[in-house]
Amino acid sequence: MGRQHGWPRSPWGGLEWRGVRAIKRLTHMCVYCTISFMETPRTLQAAIVHFSDPQRAFETAVEYRWPGGNVTCPRCGQAKHSFVKTRRLWFCYVCKKQFTVKVGTVMEDSPLGLDKWMVAIWMLANCKNGISSYELSKALGIRQNSAWFLLHRVREAMKNNPTVKMGGSEGGPVETDETFVGPNPKYMHKTRRARQLSAYGRRPKAIVMGMLDRESRQVRAKVVPNVKRETLQDAILEQIEKGSTVYTDAYPSYDSLAAQEYIHATVNHIDEYVRGQVHTQGIENFWSLLKRGLKGTYVAVEPFHLDRYVTEQVFRFNNRATKDNPLNDSDRFAFLMSQVAGKRLTYAELTGKDADALHSPEAGTGQEEPF
Repeated sequence: MGRQHGWPRSPWGGLEWRGVRAIKRLTHMCVYCTISFMETPRTLQAAIVHFSDPQRAFETAVEYRWPGGNVTCPRCGQAKHSFVKTRRLWFCYVCKKQFTVKVGTVMEDSPLGLDKWMVAIWMLANCKNGISSYELSKALGIRQNSAWFLLHRVREAMKNNPTVKMGGSEGGPVETDETFVGPNPKYMHKTRRARQLSAYGRRPKAIVMGMLDRESRQVRAKVVPNVKRETLQDAILEQIEKGSTVYTDAYPSYDSLAAQEYIHATVNHIDEYVRGQVHTQGIENFWSLLKRGLKGTYVAVEPFHLDRYVTEQVFRFNNRATKDNPLNDSDRFAFLMSQVAGKRLTYAELTGKDADALHSPEAGTGQEEPF
């Protein structure tokens, strides 16, 4: 299938690996792993043709799931098994259970074939503004709700929990900002506007906080419940190394960062947007990309699903092609395929029936959401 390689991690949780043509760094990684290299398509058209063969799609999925062909049972972790070729599954002699390449991944319990999964993963990883479930359902010939569930499971695979903090002695300055996502009350019907303003206050919107490391050009973002000082500064303490230079706007919640051992500089957007190196234009660029996808492609996003859409945009931004890191569509697909294992998202969790998986406490309770 391919030759197995192990490459050292970068200081930013990335994985440095050598391809056939150039040295490329797949960022957004936080664990040691190995990735096998194989002949993969370079374009969407080639990917559709390549993965239309069930056997080829199966072999590709196996190689990304178990690099080098070292298949282990996802339930007990043992390698004592037999392969049933006609059904493309294994039988484990230890736990006495059958398993397929989908078990233990975001694809588990999915009736959709690997050919559809591969194309969906390719498109979501590489379409700059995302792809709607309606568009994907037409492209794959499946129902819209199936495409919606499929896309959210791919977004689950895009998640990353970095263990290395941003900034520090080896990192560059970090830009921090927050943005509001939601409807414009100006264009609401007056009864809906009055109802939401009375229920949610002056800003019936979801809040996203983000940080951009200028040295690594990596973004981390998540939905936060409010913009209080404790909330924003706790997020900074969690993600940014003490002693780092932090650039923010003049929002009062960022005050006293210097007392937390940060070098803090602000820019007041009432008077100016850039003062030398002090600005937040980098993270503002990410906000523009995020909102372009939300407003142009997805149109309406429920607040308790918003964090997954933010994760999707973070993945594409952190793995975009740059002069120093010339990734292509095939590289992003390979990286995302290497992350599908060890993650699971059920329909109950996604729709709010499992309270442990929710961001919004109102989700699944029948109460009205902000938008």
